Formats: sequence, C-alpha cells, structure tokens
Amino acid sequence: MAAHWGGSVRSDYWDQPAFETIRPRRLVAPLVFNSPHSGRVYPERFLAMTRLDHLSIRQSEDAWVDELFGRAPHLGAPMLRAHFPRAYLDVNREPWELDPTMFVEPLSDRFNTTSPRVAAGLGTLARVVAENKPIYKDRLTLDDARMRIEGIYHPYHAALQKLLSEAIATFGVALLIDCHSMPRIMRSNDKAAPDIVLGDRYGTTCAPALIDLAETVFTGAGLRVARNRPYAGGFATRSYGRPQHGVHALQIEISRHLYMSEVTLAKNDGFEAIRALIDRLIFALIGLDLVSLVGGNAPPVEKLAAE
Repeated sequence: MAAHWGGSVRSDYWDQPAFETIRPRRLVAPLVFNSPHSGRVYPERFLAMTRLDHLSIRQSEDAWVDELFGRAPHLGAPMLRAHFPRAYLDVNREPWELDPTMFVEPLSDRFNTTSPRVAAGLGTLARVVAENKPIYKDRLTLDDARMRIEGIYHPYHAALQKLLSEAIATFGVALLIDCHSMPRIMRSNDKAAPDIVLGDRYGTTCAPALIDLAETVFTGAGLRVARNRPYAGGFATRSYGRPQHGVHALQIEISRHLYMSEVTLAKNDGFEAIRALIDRLIFALIGLDLVSLVGGNAPPVEKLAAE
C-alpha cells in the first residue's frame, strides 16, 4: 500500500508500498500475524537526513522476521508487514509519542512527550538506533511527523484492525501474533538468558492456553523461554489484546543470534531451522479449536487502537 496524505510534505512512499497485507487464498483460522519492525525499504530522502551509514541505521530492524513468519499466508492466515523501517516510523508506539528535542517547532500538550520510550529516544519517530546512536543530522519539522503518522501509521493500524475485524466476523474470535526479534540477552549471573520471550502483558491480553502452547512449541525444540521479562508486549499487544471482546494478542520475541549475525544482519546457519520451528508453531495454532478454547460469538470488535 502506497502512503498518501494531504499535507505539504510529499510522502516518502508516494511511489512504492509502505506496507502490505498478504492474504491467504482461503482463511482457515482466526489468526492474524503482524510484523511491524522488519521493514527494510529506506527512502532516499530519509537516508539523506541521517548521520548514520546504511548498516548502522539498520541496527533497530527486526531483520528477516517477516520471512521467519512468511509461510503464515500459505497456511491459511493473513500477515501484515511493514516495508518502512523502524528507524523511520515505529507503529508499535502510540501515534504521537514524540521527542520535543527532535523538532524545529514546539510541541503542544496534545503530544505525548514524557513517556519512558520518548526518554529513551525510541518514540513514534525514534531519535536513536541501537547503542544510542543519534539518527538525524538536523531537527525535523512537524509536517514530516504528520506525513509519517497520518500517511502511514494510521493506515497501517486501520489495515491491522480490518484483519482482526474480519477474523471476528468469520470465526467469532481473533488471535493477533505480534512478531519481533530481540538482541541477544547477555547475563552476568548464572541464570541462562532466554532465546524466546513471550509477552501477554502479564496474563491480560490472551487466553493462558495460547501462551502455554507457544511455550511448549519453543521449549520442545530445546529453546529457553521467558514470559513478559524483559518484554511484556508493546503498543499493539496492549491495544488490541482484549480477550473480553474476543481479541487475543501475543507478542513473540526471538533472539537474533539464533538466525542471523547481529553485526552484519546476514542470515546464519540457524535461519532455516528457526523458520521451520515457526512453521510448526503456526501449524499448532491453526490446529487449535480457538472458538471452543476461548469462547466464540463475541460481539463485533470495536475500534481498539488509539487514534
């Protein structure tokens, strides 16, 4: 989907899709897969604004996660994936979580300028990439932020909402799998670091049986699994995961060292094994009778994401 908006700054994605929905030929289960951070299409205008080289700017990507989960549409479940990079726009934030130091104009009270994510430089428009490297040479204009948020962020969430609404309409229930990767967690104590972190906001965004199943698939492959620490689920998991409305959401974080080089971002020898494991997870989720498990015939899903 190309990005269009009516402001004074032309969309950086006027000539190419900012994101895409990949649909199965036949919808077989109420699953929706979302890969918001694996985009790797960097607009020339954006690259001209950054002080970083092309490899450094990519350090915040969830590189190749869309490919790890890429068989979901072939197996009967839709996937929404970003083409825009996370360093350019983070749709796993509130829409207006902005750092006032990044902009020429002052930011009014309507913007969330004080969140912990903004303080860390990781708002809707990030100030830094990994290792706290500043992204931009100069300050941005608010028109640039509006172009990205009104022209890409809101349409992205509208597309995600549509997929969840379709699942609810068809099956009476929906399960959002929010797909991510994480830097390898290094611990100085004796406790083994997790390979996988499953986030359900401490039991509030999906039925226990769903996170239990995911944990069983990963531990069955010999991987170490943690729940909610250090990643409990971001904006999408928190906003869409409303079990009381029939929408369940589970965030999955995969340690990057399992399938790629964290330095060069090249796939390593483990990539195919992890992709096969993800296929196994998708098969297991599709095989669940979710309607019986979590209850179907929920009321039509309301617009859950914040505007």
